[in-house]
Amino acid sequence: MTIETPADATAAKSGNAATDSFRNSGKLAKVDASTERVNLLASKLVKAANDIILEERVSYDEFNALKAWLIKVGDDGEWPLFLDVWLEHSVEEVATDHREGNKGSIEGPYYVPEAPSQNSPATISMREDEKGTNLLFQGQVRSTDGSALKNAKIELWHADEEGFYSQFAPGIPEWNLRGTFIADEEGNFQINTMQPAPYQIPTDGACGQLIAAAGWHAWRPAHLHLKVSAEGHELLTAQLYFPGDEHNDDDIASAVKPELLLDVQPAESGNGKQVTYDFVLDPVK
Repeated sequence: MTIETPADATAAKSGNAATDSFRNSGKLAKVDASTERVNLLASKLVKAANDIILEERVSYDEFNALKAWLIKVGDDGEWPLFLDVWLEHSVEEVATDHREGNKGSIEGPYYVPEAPSQNSPATISMREDEKGTNLLFQGQVRSTDGSALKNAKIELWHADEEGFYSQFAPGIPEWNLRGTFIADEEGNFQINTMQPAPYQIPTDGACGQLIAAAGWHAWRPAHLHLKVSAEGHELLTAQLYFPGDEHNDDDIASAVKPELLLDVQPAESGNGKQVTYDFVLDPVK
């Protein structure tokens, strides 16, 4: 019997896993959009594509190459990856530009709901021999008026030291480096985890083909993914980044913002590093 390891991950496998995750997320629900709104958006999209063809004098060979590539994106299950890497940051900006509290960042294709829940302080699920640097992630969840949000929920997930996510690469325990954590009465939380590594998005599929053809790079800087929620407040989705990462300035997903950079310090325990980052949530209006 052959045992697969994370190194056996392929774009098609992780892409199809991301597609299945999206299908099971409930986000496929029908959008309640008027005919006028659909006409406006679809017409602008089609016009923009036609304008490019006319302005750049696209040939039939280039047009057919595009069709073949679009088919491959679907075959590889990489539409979630493509849309989340190159378009989601703009959708996120529109969705959060009204907020007074944290504005957050993109969700990305590797979120899985209903990760095991623990009360804080807690340690995220990980392998006994998990590689990397220990990281204490702590902070407080507050409302925009400064009041603490007791029992706020913090969902945390991230890649391991080799850049792989559980449930999207083989050979990793199901909930590895994924968890849901409940803050205390004062909104405070402490989570013991491991510092993630920078990683390349899958490059052996359609998205990698585009990256190579365009001469781009495929790197994302190291980051923590979070969803933070509390009763009566808007859900915050965020990614937090580590200063000094060489790809903070040229993240392929264009998701890094100055306010999302962590202040990393040596751990007071003497074991690894620690960061303190507070979340401010907007009340639902």
